[in-house]
Amino acid sequence: MNFRRLTLVCSLLVVIVAPGFAQATFDASRLKVSWEVVENHYKGKDQFLSVFNIVNTGQTALPAQGWQLYFNFVRFIIPGVTAGNVSASHINGDLYKLTPTTASKGIAPGDSLRIELVADAWAVNFTDAPDGLYIVWDNDPGKGYALKNYSIRPSTQPKQYLRFPGDKSPLLTAADIYKQNKNIPDIEASELPLVFPTAKEEAAGTGAYLLDINTHINTAPAFSKEAAYLSSELGNILGRKPAVAGGTGIDLQLDSSFAPEAYSLEVTAGGVVIKAADGAGIFNGIQSLKIIMPPATWAGVQKSVTIPAVRVKDGPRYGYRAFMLDVARNFHSKNDILRLLEVMSLYKLNVLHFHLTDDEGWRLEIPSLPELTAVGGHRAHGVDEKSALQPAYGSGPDLADSAGNGFYSRKDFIEILQYATVRHIRVIPEIETPGHARAAIKSMDARYARLMKEGKREEAEAYLLTDLEDKSAYQSVQNWNDNVINVASPAVYRFLDKVVEEVQAMYKDAGAPLEYVHMGGDEVPAGVWEKSPVVKALMAKDSRIKSTNDLWYYYYGKVYSLLKARGLKLYGWEEMGMRKTVLDGQPHNIPNPDFSNGGFMLDVWNNTMGGGAEDLAYRLANANYKVVFSGVSNLYFDMAYQKVFDEPGFYWGGFVDIDKPFYLIPEDYYKNSKVDALDNPLRPDLFVGKDRLTSYGADNIIGIQGLLWSETVKNSGRMEYMLLPKLLALAERAWAKNPAWATEKDNAKSEEMYEKAWGTFANVLGKREMVRLDHYNGGYNYRIPTAGAAIINGAVVANLQVPGLVIRYTTNGKEPDVKSKVYTGPVKEKGIITFKVFDTRGRGSRITTVVNKSADMKAGALQ
Repeated sequence: MNFRRLTLVCSLLVVIVAPGFAQATFDASRLKVSWEVVENHYKGKDQFLSVFNIVNTGQTALPAQGWQLYFNFVRFIIPGVTAGNVSASHINGDLYKLTPTTASKGIAPGDSLRIELVADAWAVNFTDAPDGLYIVWDNDPGKGYALKNYSIRPSTQPKQYLRFPGDKSPLLTAADIYKQNKNIPDIEASELPLVFPTAKEEAAGTGAYLLDINTHINTAPAFSKEAAYLSSELGNILGRKPAVAGGTGIDLQLDSSFAPEAYSLEVTAGGVVIKAADGAGIFNGIQSLKIIMPPATWAGVQKSVTIPAVRVKDGPRYGYRAFMLDVARNFHSKNDILRLLEVMSLYKLNVLHFHLTDDEGWRLEIPSLPELTAVGGHRAHGVDEKSALQPAYGSGPDLADSAGNGFYSRKDFIEILQYATVRHIRVIPEIETPGHARAAIKSMDARYARLMKEGKREEAEAYLLTDLEDKSAYQSVQNWNDNVINVASPAVYRFLDKVVEEVQAMYKDAGAPLEYVHMGGDEVPAGVWEKSPVVKALMAKDSRIKSTNDLWYYYYGKVYSLLKARGLKLYGWEEMGMRKTVLDGQPHNIPNPDFSNGGFMLDVWNNTMGGGAEDLAYRLANANYKVVFSGVSNLYFDMAYQKVFDEPGFYWGGFVDIDKPFYLIPEDYYKNSKVDALDNPLRPDLFVGKDRLTSYGADNIIGIQGLLWSETVKNSGRMEYMLLPKLLALAERAWAKNPAWATEKDNAKSEEMYEKAWGTFANVLGKREMVRLDHYNGGYNYRIPTAGAAIINGAVVANLQVPGLVIRYTTNGKEPDVKSKVYTGPVKEKGIITFKVFDTRGRGSRITTVVNKSADMKAGALQ
């Protein structure tokens, strides 16, 4: 059914209500819904009160009965009858419904209904709000109708945005941002380093090289692929590809003395020479050549490009410089992935950790198991989940174009792999197990049902991921009660081997390297497997399994062997390397000695400041696990930039602005951590008694990884907003050598050195790299920071986090545009002063508003 026809159906919908009620006609699009937080820490508990206000703008009444209102909500709602004469109930995961009680009066034309909800924890910004609202009528339970006239009212009072009495961090103000920015210097562009991420050695030369259509590329035979890539890149700039071989201009030379990925780059008036021992090194040199070109080079086809003379000798700090993208919670198109790979490669990141599966979606076609994408690749309302998964994260009631729907065909995935391989980026697929596996479970349930109808029991059971007689009760962190595969079942290992077999074949067809497969291991809840007959049978057979905890080690031992048989290595989340035990009568986790010598590689994310596991990465590295530091406190890019209502993203691990990845010291992040997860200053004793990284353990920190989980990321623009410019801070810390401020023992001197480095970095972003990203690859939707503003001596002053962008302002209360006055100094006018920051394309930030009434006024608002 196409969209126009669906809209017509919604408008003409005839509702047959429950017995005892007359037939009613109601236009569902006439419901206007708003939501707002009333109070955090409601009734003195870690819970909050929020309300839906539903207005009937139509000419007929919404019936008192005969409907349910469904929606997704990231907070767990306390079930039961609530104000408004509706009953709230939890379906599964983040899906809830409201059902009118017998006392319901419906909503008369022009009237409204207020529905109160009490949920656990708290709400701070707009992405905490319910999403994906739709109505289902009792007489047609398999069909839902989206309510699109929906708004979220901002939280403006302390009781709405302070989480609990201990939350000392209010919403960020313009004055707060001004204070944060006040020590950032404005450095002349000519004084900034050319190469980014910062090179080990960079020395300016004399003169410049003129790149034009007469330039030729000469290459050692080993670098023919890199030469072809460079020719294509220069063709995008000049309008015609330079010839490879013959003539003069750029030479790609083999020099076996270089370390892996290292290179030298020399630009003189006579030409360009890049030397390296491998293709990755040459490629990195090519990226540095592009970086030293003027940032506006990509604004259009150029007749020529003047490249400043420079000598560079460079190599990476870490061999593993990664970014993880979740495409399961919300799908991101092939084009989104190619754009991501392009910007990763520009800044020398070399690993894409591809989170392809989770509870809410399976995004990779496995041809022999078509249900994985036919069912697991889509979300929609239904009476069962035999054709699509239930709605999640606001995906809505049907299979229309939403971020909940989509997958990569085999052909798509091979194209992604080829694109990455040309750019020397390894793609590591993640198949999330044994928890976070609901999409796979439901897909194989659908396969089972189909084949059982056909009388093919043996085939139906071949890849079934659950024990049909299992009565275990559990609830995951995301409130699922059926998202863990049954690791005692032999069918699980047939399933995994089949998936890995087909994935491995895709890599082979793409000519792409595959060394590791990420097999998850995250957040398996208590209670799983405890009442499974299949588990009990395995425990009776295998004396090593004394409790369900031991199934964890049983499972990963078998997965390790399964991958090893295919020449592959095991990679997973931190829990994969942990063992449950008891200390002083209490549950306690330690690094698992059974796996520490198996070459396991772990992502360690849990260093939440104040959470108690701040030293986990160091404990695992000291225990001989290969650790990719992925700490939430600095590297989770789905965390909101700042505590502002209109700033998207989560914040449970803290707020992550571009300074967080920049000031990360992977081998000693205790030294430079500044705030806890609540954005309060760290307690002085927080790290007392915590394990530190030994010199032995330091060799096991193989790299760092930025991560973007996609619960709140539903489109390309939001993805790039959350990604950039944080990705550049990640790139700097992953590639550049350990900075001097990180090892300086004098704290005051270290802080002074850090502030200088931060100032340089901020200027490089604003005056070079953001300008480049305005045009590179068609331009990226990076976040433009809001202006800081304060009132000093009766005048309004403003500043920037990244000097080089342009602040414009108005004094009449209107929002600034690209024709508004440019801010150059204190604004002395009284009244409403509104600031907005612009990039070179005319894209703007959120606005900053200051009401200047008197010299002692200190107000400042962000919108």
